[in-house]
Amino acid sequence: MSASKTFLQSGHAPTLFAAFLYFAFSCAIWVLNGAMAPFIKEAYQLSAAQMGLMLSIPIVAGALMRFPLGLLAQYIGRKAATLVEMGLIAIALVFGLLFVDSFDDLLAMGVLLGIAGASFGVALSLGSGSFPAKHKGLAMGIVGAGNVGTAVSVLLAPPLAQWLGWQAVYGVAAVGILIPVAVMIAWGREPGDVNRHGTLREHAACLFEHDGWVFSIIYCVSFGGFIGLTSFLPSYYFDQFGVSKVEAGQLTMLAAFMGAAMRIVGGWISDRWGGLNTLTVVLLVVTASLVLVGFSTHSLALTTALLVLCFAALGAGNGALFQLVPLRWPTTTAVAGSMIGEVGALGGGLVPAAMGLSRQYLGSYGWGFFLFAVLAFLVLVVMRLMQSRWTRTWAERGGRARVQPALAAT
Repeated sequence: MSASKTFLQSGHAPTLFAAFLYFAFSCAIWVLNGAMAPFIKEAYQLSAAQMGLMLSIPIVAGALMRFPLGLLAQYIGRKAATLVEMGLIAIALVFGLLFVDSFDDLLAMGVLLGIAGASFGVALSLGSGSFPAKHKGLAMGIVGAGNVGTAVSVLLAPPLAQWLGWQAVYGVAAVGILIPVAVMIAWGREPGDVNRHGTLREHAACLFEHDGWVFSIIYCVSFGGFIGLTSFLPSYYFDQFGVSKVEAGQLTMLAAFMGAAMRIVGGWISDRWGGLNTLTVVLLVVTASLVLVGFSTHSLALTTALLVLCFAALGAGNGALFQLVPLRWPTTTAVAGSMIGEVGALGGGLVPAAMGLSRQYLGSYGWGFFLFAVLAFLVLVVMRLMQSRWTRTWAERGGRARVQPALAAT
């Protein structure tokens, strides 16, 4: 029997697919304003700083809504929570279709789009909950690859906006969300594992540990960079290189798709080579590629190649980090992973805001890329300083799982 068949038969594959589809559609809607940013900028004559604010709000709102959705799932079940969330997303999209008439309305719409960004923890818990412990990592990686929804959004939203008008895209998305709703109702099944998401105190506990903060800032770079740059790049390509709005989305799609695909690969490599080794390479590649992007502002081809490389590293970093989380917090993996995901996603909101401020007040987007590169390098230094203690307490050299599981460090 093949490894993939063995994996699929070990759990409930229809629920895994339903969770993946739910997360993919949620990611697509979460970055919808970023995908349509060139159209929105033209409609409201937005400054670079206003654009950065507009793009940051859905990311920050989505991060802040993750805990409330997880708390709701604790009481009504994960499958039911996904249906409630998708219903709220549909209502938010109808608001965008009918009631967005000003920049202030657009900011309010950004908060509503944040509802879609809250899906991460519930999607991963639902998708992996029906699989045994030895396969949960792969199941989480498959659901996490729903990040590919961001690539679909930046690919499809611009031509739809050009054809129907950008606000009509909200209406198309409202109809589209019915697909994962139907699949979840028909195929999704509440997992039989213990659905204990933890109290607020338990969620916050890892943030009072040094390791919790280090993991969170790593995720600020890897996932925060992924989602923040995905939202920002359509505007960057349009403003910096003068490509069409549709071409800007297509170029962004190349990078976003690579980042989503590499999440699974990053987890697979980390199982064999070690998450810390993988993250070391990831952060070095991110640092170098962003510095070079900052200097390549006049070459579309070079910029695109460097961004694809950067996104590949970011995606691999997301997979590598979550290979390490269950090693560090073996008995509270869901709680720690949820809180790290929330804090890390907040980092994504800083990216478009920093880029907009860089362009408006320093005259170039390059300084924003340089700032992000410096952050990635500082995170690498911090991680390397912590690595020796980590490999003495809860992980083997390089960040591989111990042969004989040890108690988590305190």
